[in-house]
Amino acid sequence: MTQILPEFNPHSPFILVDGSSYLFRAFHAMPPLTNSQGEATGAIFGVINMIGKLLEQYQPERIAVVFDAKGKNFRHEMYPDYKAHRPPMPDELRSQIQPIQDIIKALGIPLLVIDGVEADDVMGTLAQQATEIELDSLLSTGDKDMAQLVNEHITLINTMNDTLMTPETVVEKFGVRPNQMIEYLALVGDTADNIPGIPSCGPKTAVKWLQAFGNIDNLIENAPMIGGKIGEKLRDNINQLRLSRQLTTIKLDCDLPVHVGDIKRQAADMEALTTLFTRYELRQWLAKVAKGELPFSVSTGRKAHSQTLSTAPIESATETTQAFDVPHETTTTSEQFDLILDWALFNTWLTRLENAELFAIDTETTGLDSMVDTIVGLCFAVLENGQTISAYCPLMHDYEGAPQQLPKVEVLAKLKPLLEDTQPKKVGQNLKYDWHIFQNEGINLQGIAFDTMLESYCLNSVATRHNMDDLALKYLNHTTTHFEDIAGKGKGQLTFNQIDIHTAARYAAEDAAITLQLHQTLWPQLQADPAVATVLSEVEMPLISILGQMERNGVLIDKQKLADQSYELTGKLADLEQQAHLIAGENFNLNSAKQLQVILFEKLQLPVLKKTPKGQASTAEPVLAELAERGHELPTLILEYRSLAKLKSTYTDALPKQINVKTGRVHTSYQQAVASTGRLSSTDPNLQNIPIRSAEGRRIRQAFIAAPGYVLLAADYSQIELRIMAHLSGDAGLLNAFALGEDIHKATAAEIFGVPLSAVTTEQRRGAKAVNFGLIYGMSAFGLANQLNVDRATAQNYINLYFARYPGVAHYMESTKARAKQNGYVETLMGRRLYLPDINAKNGQLRQYAERTAINAPMQGTAADIIKTAMKNTQAWLNLGQFDAKMLMQVHDELVFEVAESQVEDFKPHLKHIMESALTLAVPLLVEMGVGDNWDEAH
Repeated sequence: MTQILPEFNPHSPFILVDGSSYLFRAFHAMPPLTNSQGEATGAIFGVINMIGKLLEQYQPERIAVVFDAKGKNFRHEMYPDYKAHRPPMPDELRSQIQPIQDIIKALGIPLLVIDGVEADDVMGTLAQQATEIELDSLLSTGDKDMAQLVNEHITLINTMNDTLMTPETVVEKFGVRPNQMIEYLALVGDTADNIPGIPSCGPKTAVKWLQAFGNIDNLIENAPMIGGKIGEKLRDNINQLRLSRQLTTIKLDCDLPVHVGDIKRQAADMEALTTLFTRYELRQWLAKVAKGELPFSVSTGRKAHSQTLSTAPIESATETTQAFDVPHETTTTSEQFDLILDWALFNTWLTRLENAELFAIDTETTGLDSMVDTIVGLCFAVLENGQTISAYCPLMHDYEGAPQQLPKVEVLAKLKPLLEDTQPKKVGQNLKYDWHIFQNEGINLQGIAFDTMLESYCLNSVATRHNMDDLALKYLNHTTTHFEDIAGKGKGQLTFNQIDIHTAARYAAEDAAITLQLHQTLWPQLQADPAVATVLSEVEMPLISILGQMERNGVLIDKQKLADQSYELTGKLADLEQQAHLIAGENFNLNSAKQLQVILFEKLQLPVLKKTPKGQASTAEPVLAELAERGHELPTLILEYRSLAKLKSTYTDALPKQINVKTGRVHTSYQQAVASTGRLSSTDPNLQNIPIRSAEGRRIRQAFIAAPGYVLLAADYSQIELRIMAHLSGDAGLLNAFALGEDIHKATAAEIFGVPLSAVTTEQRRGAKAVNFGLIYGMSAFGLANQLNVDRATAQNYINLYFARYPGVAHYMESTKARAKQNGYVETLMGRRLYLPDINAKNGQLRQYAERTAINAPMQGTAADIIKTAMKNTQAWLNLGQFDAKMLMQVHDELVFEVAESQVEDFKPHLKHIMESALTLAVPLLVEMGVGDNWDEAH
């Protein structure tokens, strides 16, 4: 029996769609539909529905649709009569090809139509490339020839009946193994493609022969033994059989202008889709565009504006049975909820919340800016008699005809004591956002015990996205209502206060109910490992309000400094542009990849190092960097231009626009559940990426200033990952160097080069530093050679000397890889886990990358745990009120404070002690501090 679609491996596969197969199958399956202009649309409707089903089911990151190109291919050269008997394509089908391909491109899906190569061969080659890197492929086709590709990494899917073809089902359907399908097809022939085969040899005979002889070569060798007329026909057509085998063999090594690594989905072009769906009157799809219900629009979930999402695949248990319906079944939670519109029901719920040990809370707000937006309504959920019950209390819905609601000021006043008490405990999804919203209303939310986003993140940081929609689907098998479902999308999208109260109540109550149910599912799994549960409760949860306070503190920005730098960058960019035009011998747009392709690869004849999915020469940064290393002047200049342009657009132009009009400060947003290792990241603005080594980057930091009477203090953990390496490895040499307070890079240079510490040269220290940091990031001899500009043998010698002097490091690396292979994960010193799904991959590249991650992740993760602990302890100290100081920023291993100038010297030793005692290691933690009027001076 064939497998039902949802039983397929839930991890997002590499999907290849046989567009030519889809085209013919949809044309013959659908009724002869037309639009009001008389244009045929049946095949368009069918093909797009089948593609939509795949996108809805698998949410693939990698997908392409492949069509046969016009004209002949290598099989026609081999056999001129190949496909000679096929009738011409009907005009009503031919007219639908271009619209289908236009829609596919507007969906953001790569479209492959490659001259001289059939779609089967394109798909076979790309699937083979995927297999070589241990990437599972899902080939969507109705072509039986493709069964020859099936193996443990390649599965076929039939979207007409939602069945999969695996190695087992190939045997079940055809009676032969996938690796015998070429022989099978060659024996029976194919009248549609005019492949001759053996006359009178049907499927039963082909199976019988292959079961007896295994393959065609053995069959030919034993042909004299086969009696009867069929034996004669076999012997008379042996050359024809060999030809048939060549014709039915799908090529796996075509020279394609695209590689599997280049194929990725892009953002859908909604404007183009609207135009196309309107033109061809695909009303259901047009409605989906208008409502934001397209299956290819991956939901960011609720409050996603303050939580960047990871790219882990979605698990789905959705099942469909109709060929052309986009699947949308859900497993629903209880829809029983209360709509609180009177004081009696409010008081009932207030008592219920006060008596609960734990309740879920969520806010519905006027917008998405946590610093300024206010509450429109509140939703709650509690567990009562084993059942989840929820409620929505609307406060500020103000559309015409909205029913009377309880007064917001009075409701919040009654809730304030409950919300500001540490008991009962509260749970939410991305509660830092709600913490801000309550702050905007004058309420300091306390008793934050659990956050389902962080529970999922601590449980397995790479298993899924951590927004509510994806968590509900993964852990509860429930598809949530999206905000776009009730508010619309685009310019006409309603704000929450404009949404019908009853509709809003159902949506909001679901928020709270799902949050509580997620907690009930996730927390027991976390408790199964006490160390992981401790990371959540002792590291991540206390950080919510600390990060929230840092975000509210913000940092002052000198707008004039940025304006001056922006003006200067404009001049530098103009100079670079002029130089580029001189080198090229003509004017061109440096921001246009297409024009740059012409200049670099056609006019200047530089070597094409890589191609885009469309077969064009790539001008991506790695390509330009390699061309620059080869001494080509224009790529070097383009890289500099791009770097300065990015600084200008991202910082010198953008930062002044991000200044809050009320506070006069810039308020970044920190994300706890993004980096798999536990490190924090920030957005709007991204403080992690402001360069520190370039003069332009340092000038940007000079625009981050202290308020009058205050200074900025930067406290940075010195070489923290190397110190963690010394602790983890227990290497005597490293431990001794850190214990003596030596310059670790000079100490390493002295060990590697066999010279006294005092005799180490600057060049030797530089090389040792590259080795020190390179090895903890898994750098190979090849990478080290490139960084130091030495030959590979010299680089390998440095590495060998390092391990000879520090044998404990070599032992740590090998033992860590071994434990990772056994457990499937590595841990930080505090017990945070990082899972490594590729640690036992057969593919060497994937496995080696996972091994490098296994070595580095415990160091990065432990460093993250240390600075998070330091932030918790520091804020607790600051709350005592002994100093006039605020924690403003966290960037990598650095904390930045605004401190009263008169107190800074007394402040420093206290802070240093707190940060250096965040975790006890076998070597001392060292914090270096700097003070200045701006961030750059504080370094």
